[in-house]
Amino acid sequence: MNHTIEVSKRLEVITKQVKDAEAAIRGFSITRDTAFLRPSMQERSIKIEEEYLHLRQVTKGSPQQQLHLDTLKQLLDNKYKQLAAGETKWRSFRKDTSSVQEGEKSMDKIDRKVQDMMKIEEQHLPEKSEMQRFYSMIWVPAIFISSLIAIFIGIYSYLTLTREYRLQLHIESRLKSYQRDLQQNISLLNKSNEELEQFAYVASHDLQEPLRKISTFSDRLQMKYGSQLPTEANELLERMGGAVARMRVLINDLLLFSRAGRITPENIVKTDLNTLLQQVSSDLEESLQEKKGTIHSEVLPAIEGNPTSLQQLIQNILTNAIKFASPERQLAINIRYQLLKGAALDVPIRENQLEDTFCRLSFEDNGIGFEPAYAERIFLLFQRLHGMSEYSGTGIGLAICKKITDSHHGYIKAYGEAGKGARFIVILPLTQTHQDEQY
Repeated sequence: MNHTIEVSKRLEVITKQVKDAEAAIRGFSITRDTAFLRPSMQERSIKIEEEYLHLRQVTKGSPQQQLHLDTLKQLLDNKYKQLAAGETKWRSFRKDTSSVQEGEKSMDKIDRKVQDMMKIEEQHLPEKSEMQRFYSMIWVPAIFISSLIAIFIGIYSYLTLTREYRLQLHIESRLKSYQRDLQQNISLLNKSNEELEQFAYVASHDLQEPLRKISTFSDRLQMKYGSQLPTEANELLERMGGAVARMRVLINDLLLFSRAGRITPENIVKTDLNTLLQQVSSDLEESLQEKKGTIHSEVLPAIEGNPTSLQQLIQNILTNAIKFASPERQLAINIRYQLLKGAALDVPIRENQLEDTFCRLSFEDNGIGFEPAYAERIFLLFQRLHGMSEYSGTGIGLAICKKITDSHHGYIKAYGEAGKGARFIVILPLTQTHQDEQY
């Protein structure tokens, strides 16, 4: 309906402007007043042309109306010429009744063409009016139903959000409760660890005294009465002395384990691994010569850590390699390293360590090796893969290595193949800055 009104309005404006121009020419011819010729016929023609172009745009969806507009365009062009000619003739003060007749005929043709276009628009008006009545009838029910739906959605959203909000509050409350419990458990665990370490130290220290007495009494007994005792008694005394010696070694190793990995932010410094390796190699020089072994190492980087603990870590790994050297070949230990981002490591790391830089140390030897099934077991306390008669030791050395790497927020893994050798991978962060909150 708006379209029909728009077309009718444009046609009326065009007709009115043409008639106004025609009336201006006649008014000037009667009165000779030049005011009737303002605006000029050319300016009037331009305004009529603008309305025509708007009308053509409005009716572009109707091929029939476009054809009528083509005809109307021709009529308007003729009219423009008549108006321009009429203006010139009247200015020269010449009367020409034929021009008036031609103008009237031309105007009649324009009126008929406009009426034809109006009839076309009016033919569609009943159908559009019917559609308007139809939509007017369903408007109220549609708005009512839409309102009901909107109210339902609003109520449902309110209930859902309220439920989610209450659930969120419940979750936050439970999380706070879990955090409090976790903090309490951490405090209890730290206190328990301190008490256990203190107990281990005190127990180990107190056990030294009876061991010393047993060793002293056994030595005195053997020195004073050894010649009088039977051979079997002397053998028993020797076995008792050996047991005491093993017990002393075990207690000392327990003390080492309880003290290993104790680090605080105050004792974390930049440590040159090459210096530590040089010191360890010097300490193990005699054992290496016995096995005719050699250590080949790349130039290692400096990392943050506790120097004493890191030296103990390297010493225990190298001692393990020397102890389990193959009798069939000369021992060769190769030490290499890589600097990798946390995301590139093949170990599970925390999310805040993905962009941290890690030093991946590899200690590889050609010793007797071990079965891959025991790769995790060898890091457990007192776990041995060989009997006491074959290899000495208490099975604490690698457990200490595990404790030291854990305290430095690192990782240690072992790979082995029986009869061919073993490889220990130690992964340590270059800096401990992201780990301060965990000390």
